[in-house]
Amino acid sequence: MTRIRKAMAAVALTTTLFTPLAQAAAPKAMKTAASAAVDAQAKQIQVMVDQVFSYAEPGFQEVRTSEYLTKILEENGFTVTRGVAGIPTAFTATWGSGGPLIALGSDIDDVLGVSQIPGIPNIKPLVEGAPGHGEGHNAGMPLVIAAAIAVKKVMEKNKIPGRLMLWPGVAEELLATKAYYVRDGLFKDVDACIFTHVSSEFGTGYGEMGMNGMVSVEYTFHGKTAHSAGMPWEGRSALDGVELMDVAWNFRREHLPLTQRSHYVITNGGGQPNVVPDKASVWYYFRDRTFKSIRDLYNTGNEIAEAAAKASGTTVTRQTLGYAAPNFGNKPLAEAAQANIQAVGMPKWTADDQAFTKAVQETNKRKVEPLHDKVSDLSTPENRKPSMGGGSDDVGDITWTVPTITIRFPSNIPNMIGHNVTAAIAMATPIAHKGAVAGAKALAMTVLDLMTTPKLVADAKTYFRDVQLKTDSYDPVLTPEDKPAIWLNEKTMRLLRPEMEKYYYDPSKYSSYLEQLGVKYPTLTPQ
Repeated sequence: MTRIRKAMAAVALTTTLFTPLAQAAAPKAMKTAASAAVDAQAKQIQVMVDQVFSYAEPGFQEVRTSEYLTKILEENGFTVTRGVAGIPTAFTATWGSGGPLIALGSDIDDVLGVSQIPGIPNIKPLVEGAPGHGEGHNAGMPLVIAAAIAVKKVMEKNKIPGRLMLWPGVAEELLATKAYYVRDGLFKDVDACIFTHVSSEFGTGYGEMGMNGMVSVEYTFHGKTAHSAGMPWEGRSALDGVELMDVAWNFRREHLPLTQRSHYVITNGGGQPNVVPDKASVWYYFRDRTFKSIRDLYNTGNEIAEAAAKASGTTVTRQTLGYAAPNFGNKPLAEAAQANIQAVGMPKWTADDQAFTKAVQETNKRKVEPLHDKVSDLSTPENRKPSMGGGSDDVGDITWTVPTITIRFPSNIPNMIGHNVTAAIAMATPIAHKGAVAGAKALAMTVLDLMTTPKLVADAKTYFRDVQLKTDSYDPVLTPEDKPAIWLNEKTMRLLRPEMEKYYYDPSKYSSYLEQLGVKYPTLTPQ
């Protein structure tokens, strides 16, 4: 058989194996009951979304967020294990017995420096310089919790065997924990995982998702102090090492693959100008599309760091602060989820929702586009545009460990800028609340498909083994000595938390966070 015929046969076999079957779904009555159970939690979803928004905690400092969410889970019959994988704000929440074990997760951290008053169209910080939910992570775990509670109710009523494990994405903006979850065995017995992430769209996808994997590493140069004016020849500047590395890396960029992304910040530039700094540090993210190319970038960075140390007469050490694998979605899971997303449909946006959306876009000079009224098509390798690289998400490490998909749910406004204040504006408004309700319904229905249809679980595992693992294999740039960087952002929150606490949401007094802040929805003019 020729190579072309073999390839065509392989495609035909894959299509046959992974064509969704009509019976590969939970009974309609169960899904209707789950949807109703989510609707019954609409008020609680709003409260959770607003509460987490108000806490506004960055990576590894999600203390109040973690305490709040785990308390809700325990009150609803889940067994919570805190501090998993050596990360104080990480946890698992489990329920059930027998049957498949399905993991459900979403991120809980936010972004530094993007504090924002929600519900107004202009940029205005709640606390100057504080972190904020400029990636919309405040909506994901409330969605997951509501879906899990709905599934639990249906499973108990119908005596369906199966287990749930909820987990939070801690420090996702640092891409700093999920590889440690995997290394610590959190997903060892998991049959399938569904992750959720905020979007302005509602959909999912499968295959190689076009995102970059990444390694996060801090280089620290060590020199010798001296008087910068009186005896500079006696010193060896660690900052010289940092600057030489940065200049060399920027020259090297011209000769790196087009898919790579690399960026850095100087985290320690020394003390004062008249003292030659004996210690200086620079923090790099190296991103690319494959495990090999990530490792190649990392090795290149290490070589340049060593060269910069020699050139400056210093020495250099390095510390891995995080890792994220490329993302890969599971086809059978994605097809099942897409059917449920289509069944749920987009939220029913009001004229107020659309007017606020337009005001935000116009005020911030973003492309004007209404909130979507149709769900997105299933994203596939065939209909996705070719990727030239870009962002990362450390859920990739889980996608290479167990069959996994990401459901994108519509809780934000189209055309906002990621990791930016504009992406926080709508995240404690009715837009965020409605999107989370819709996402929770689709998630609950898909979990019920997995709990009631052994073939769907088997197909997901077969695709993972016979298709995904034939393209690549999990190869993280982590050593046994690497540990989660749980000290990151601690100083920032120690300084800012006292002021931020004044603005924590109090649902016992106010029906919404907007009400507490005195914001009338929709506010259409800058405040």
